[in-house]
Amino acid sequence: MPTSVLVLIIVLASLAFLTASWWGVRKLAQKHTRSAVGEVPHKGQTGQQKVAVILNPVKTGAADAKTFILRSAALAGWKEPIFLETTMADPGYSQARRALDYGADVIVVCGGDGTVRVVAEVLRHTQMPMGIIPLGTGNLLARNLGLRINDIHSDVQTALFGHQRHIDTATMAMENSVTGASSKHAFLVIGGLGMDAEVLGDTSSRLKSSMGWLAYSEAGMRHLPGRRKKISIAMDGQDPQQRKVRTVLFANCGLLPGGIDFVPNALLDDGVLDVVVASPRSALGWAAMAVKIVLQHKGRLPVIDYYRAKTITIRTAVPEETQLDGDIFGKATKVTVAVEPKALLVRVKPQ
Repeated sequence: MPTSVLVLIIVLASLAFLTASWWGVRKLAQKHTRSAVGEVPHKGQTGQQKVAVILNPVKTGAADAKTFILRSAALAGWKEPIFLETTMADPGYSQARRALDYGADVIVVCGGDGTVRVVAEVLRHTQMPMGIIPLGTGNLLARNLGLRINDIHSDVQTALFGHQRHIDTATMAMENSVTGASSKHAFLVIGGLGMDAEVLGDTSSRLKSSMGWLAYSEAGMRHLPGRRKKISIAMDGQDPQQRKVRTVLFANCGLLPGGIDFVPNALLDDGVLDVVVASPRSALGWAAMAVKIVLQHKGRLPVIDYYRAKTITIRTAVPEETQLDGDIFGKATKVTVAVEPKALLVRVKPQ
């Protein structure tokens, strides 16, 4: 295909996506925001609480979050919270363990999806309430929990005094038969293998600082051209399917920035993962897929399939990039994904 034609197709696809995004946001504003959680929240601990705060100090708003937390705890007559800052070397693992050893009644995470994911990996299965002050670019879990993005004061009130509910977590075990590397990590929002991980890894940090989540679209457009990859995918112990795909996503919830309901039926506490297999061959295929997602069109498209499963195993012919909640985890030739029903207790706004 001539380069000029490909560029024209990509431009038209971009316009279609932007138009659909605008319409999707308008529809969502009319409907308000659906709950991504089925369980009714319940009142948490009342009275005095020991508060531990895990803070990513480089995030915009970190100083304000600390000030609001100290002020709110003082007005409630509570003991002064302890603050544990993350570092490049330790994004939250040891801080979460120290908060547990401290005997906190609630652990508040101030940061982006990456910091929230790391702390949740330690806190799952402990029944320790986790409050969230979203300070990142995407803040996907916070959006799905109905927290108020860019309203730090409101989120502090929810984290300290809000109700509680259980949500599912998930794990991805990754193996690379070429290098021999293997690892296993938890995630809360969306894990992926293929193009989505490539886009996340190729997104400019400078653009993220200036444009927020829209920066991902620039890298996404550059990765639209490309070949589909051969994979084997098996769900819930069934026989594997042989597919050619661009990306496979494992969604614990489905609300994205811009009001886009990526997986309308996904719930954070339904005990299953929603698997999205995308296999477009061209920019037109990507555009059709984007319109279907944003407008929530019910008709089936051959370039995207949805499944629901508790366990998923994927094998690839060559190592493919992986991601969990927006963080890159390297290449793998085999991933095994499993849901952990209602493994994490989080603070939310009362309904």
